[in-house]
Amino acid sequence: MRRLTVTFLYAALAASLILAPAGCKRKRKQQAQSEEPLNGLATMLHTADPRVAPQLVKGFHPVEQNSWRWTMGRFSVVLKPPAGAAQKGAVLQFRFTIPDVIINQLKAVTLSATVNGVSLPPETYSTAGDQTYSRDVPASALTGDSATVDFALDKFLPPGSQDARELGVVASTIGFEAKP
Repeated sequence: MRRLTVTFLYAALAASLILAPAGCKRKRKQQAQSEEPLNGLATMLHTADPRVAPQLVKGFHPVEQNSWRWTMGRFSVVLKPPAGAAQKGAVLQFRFTIPDVIINQLKAVTLSATVNGVSLPPETYSTAGDQTYSRDVPASALTGDSATVDFALDKFLPPGSQDARELGVVASTIGFEAKP
């Protein structure tokens, strides 16, 4: 009986050693695919995607829960204008969340943006939850290979005892949509 148990243990150990490298290779391959850099700038980016981190040039905190990032009161991204934007313009889309803690303490926040120095109309938000800042961008602001989008909040939470970071909104996606 003891000899059968020892034989079984050796067989199980041998099987796990044979199968272990295959599992490790799969994990490495999946990680490599998710960390593969983009070829050039993205037109629309998800702030949690590590490949677009270089495009988040200022005012973003590290990724949380693999899906979003807090911003500071001022934050900037660099985007690739969509095809035809130098002739037709584009639409800037910023999807974000205003957490309850922001609205409870600040009551309302106003978001403004500029694209390559061209000011876009601001918008005031007074409810917590998912939001979208959507603005037409004139063609004159999108004539180059890239566009810097600077955002500013009129109010934000300063660093404090609860969190040592300056907190603005929770950013999900930022980008341009082509105009038809």
